[in-house]
Amino acid sequence: MKRLFGTVFRKELRDHLRDRRSVLTALMFPLLGPVVFLVMFNLLASWYRQDRPLELPVIGRAHAPSLMAFLERYGAKLVEAPADYESRIRAGTLDAVLIVPEDYGREFSTGHTAEVQLVVDSSRQSARHSVLRARRLLEAYARFLGDQRLYARGIAPGLAIPVRVQELDLSTPERTAAGVLNMVPLFLVLAAFAGGMQLASDTMAGERERGSLEPLLLNPAPRSAVVTGKWLATVAMAAVAVLLTLVGYLLVVRRVPLEDLGVKARFDAPAALGMAAAVLPLCLAASAVQMWVSTYARSFKEAQTYLSLLMTVPMLPGMVLALSPLQTQAWMFAVPVLGQELLAGEVMRGEPLGPLPFLIAAASSVAVSALALRITTGLLAQERIVFGRG
Repeated sequence: MKRLFGTVFRKELRDHLRDRRSVLTALMFPLLGPVVFLVMFNLLASWYRQDRPLELPVIGRAHAPSLMAFLERYGAKLVEAPADYESRIRAGTLDAVLIVPEDYGREFSTGHTAEVQLVVDSSRQSARHSVLRARRLLEAYARFLGDQRLYARGIAPGLAIPVRVQELDLSTPERTAAGVLNMVPLFLVLAAFAGGMQLASDTMAGERERGSLEPLLLNPAPRSAVVTGKWLATVAMAAVAVLLTLVGYLLVVRRVPLEDLGVKARFDAPAALGMAAAVLPLCLAASAVQMWVSTYARSFKEAQTYLSLLMTVPMLPGMVLALSPLQTQAWMFAVPVLGQELLAGEVMRGEPLGPLPFLIAAASSVAVSALALRITTGLLAQERIVFGRG
């Protein structure tokens, strides 16, 4: 029996590797995640880099000389605002403009609240950090003046703050990094589905369309051996995709200046091994389900359509975890896809898990694989499936 599905395994893998375009397409997706990560976080780091001077265009600088001196003292580079500053802010060539009205000096000298305007476009992510820095400087100046006015009246500024909140952050560098790198588990799970998709669709629907499935089933070999051999070849391609994605992230994380985003990532070899142990068993279930779905397709193109829709399955838990993080519970590890994404995320956070969650997640993948393979084997015994070419 082992010799039979081993023969089918080698045959399917050899046929698939001959089609270099399909192989390159299957291997391009695992590299997509690391490339997106590299570009996106380098761009974010360039926006958030702390040593970049804050250039702040100002209208009405002469109306608030003390405020201008304060801003320049703390690193802001003040320039004259252009006349078309509103259109430039909308276009993205300016981050913000500070407007000091003419009555600022009168309100300030009489002890009233003097107002300034900070013109921004809150929909632009690239300007967010500059706007935040400008707002913090203005708020610091307001607190400074408030303290000075209280001192002038013989009042301790502390009396105006009856309760002071001090935040004690218990997060570790790994947990902080996991919040920024939460896209890594999602792309690893997607790689488990994308890596074997081409082979799964070709080995079932493709052979059925070409008419080579019937002669294969006429051989004196159990259908279960044929299905198992095809499944193992698909699993091998999916596992290669997951490992390639993992290696890509290992290389990329070291080149991304996460320190400029306030993140100290420890994406090292032990973490990578833990994530591989979490996601690789999913290749068993993903490949088996893809073969099951492909068996119903009458052509390679139809199978590709079905499997492309199946790719939305791993994306749903990833979006849920990103938008509304769940409190991890043991039963969640038994849910395929969700369990793998949770496990990979916990490994990145540096949580002490033990072997049980990995065994639960692996067992659920094995159970789904066994069910899907049994159904697929049964389908190959039906004439409408084997001979129903469209």
